[in-house]
Amino acid sequence: MLQFLIRRLSGAVVIMFLIGAFTFFLFYTIPQDFAQLSCGKNCSPENIAVIRENLGLDKPITTQFWEFMMGIVSGRDFPQGHCAAPCLGVSFDSGDFVWDSIMDRFPLTLSLTIGGLVIFLIFGLGTGLMAAWKRGTALDKVVSGSSMVLSSFQIYFLGPIVLSLLVYNTGWLESPKYVSFTDNPGSWFMGMLIPWAVMATIFTAQYTRMARSTMIEQLQEEHVRTARAKGMRQSYVFFRYAWRGSLIPIVTIIGMDLSALLSGAVVTEFTFDLAGIGRLAVEGSLTKDLPLTMGVMLFGAFFILILNIVVDLAYAYIDPRVRLA
Repeated sequence: MLQFLIRRLSGAVVIMFLIGAFTFFLFYTIPQDFAQLSCGKNCSPENIAVIRENLGLDKPITTQFWEFMMGIVSGRDFPQGHCAAPCLGVSFDSGDFVWDSIMDRFPLTLSLTIGGLVIFLIFGLGTGLMAAWKRGTALDKVVSGSSMVLSSFQIYFLGPIVLSLLVYNTGWLESPKYVSFTDNPGSWFMGMLIPWAVMATIFTAQYTRMARSTMIEQLQEEHVRTARAKGMRQSYVFFRYAWRGSLIPIVTIIGMDLSALLSGAVVTEFTFDLAGIGRLAVEGSLTKDLPLTMGVMLFGAFFILILNIVVDLAYAYIDPRVRLA
């Protein structure tokens, strides 16, 4: 297991380097004057020349790339001061360090992701298991039908409806906003409640269908039928054999959804006017703030790689055959 983890981490480092190289050359080789972008429209040639020198844009492209990659590992010096590792450069638009901008937005995205994940996993997997346990009954039909309808909804459609009903028309709940958990746990919970509920409604339906289908498939496996033939209790066979085998595809989807949410839930944040990582990425693209856009891309790629490794480790824990392989 340790050798497997070392191999995966080594591969992740190589992949991050390749992603960094690709994004750097993709952005910095397009025909744009980044000093002009950083300075603005009404900027004198003298100021543009100073900015180009301060940003290192007057150096060869290979030197710029080396300084960019070394800044991620060991930090980098700018006229604004020292940018500690991992340094992702300076924003053209705000002049702030990109890493600091990302970290300012990340707590909101993390709260949105973790809260929604807990809710839709509990309800999604729970209802899916009940539907598989009571397959063919009225409960199964109600759960399956409801999940089919709810899974067709989208956040940008359901979100405004919930806001209109619970916030603008009735005033039962306050508008979504982010308050630090350490400052006020109650305000943090109430501010995230509506986005969590909308995300959970859509994702719960998807996980319900997935949990039901994978569990029914596992119940038809030979080792499950053998356990039944030996006279084991139905509940024991259900949770000891079938449930564990059905987790493999579910864990895969959880890893994909979690990495996507942590990288920035763009639609969710724009729907509820929340300033998270996803909104930061869109703002960087609209203002042509290339260092900021690159930083968010690398930040998202990091989470995707790490969570893929976590998913592989979860496979080894859930299914002993993976360890043997």
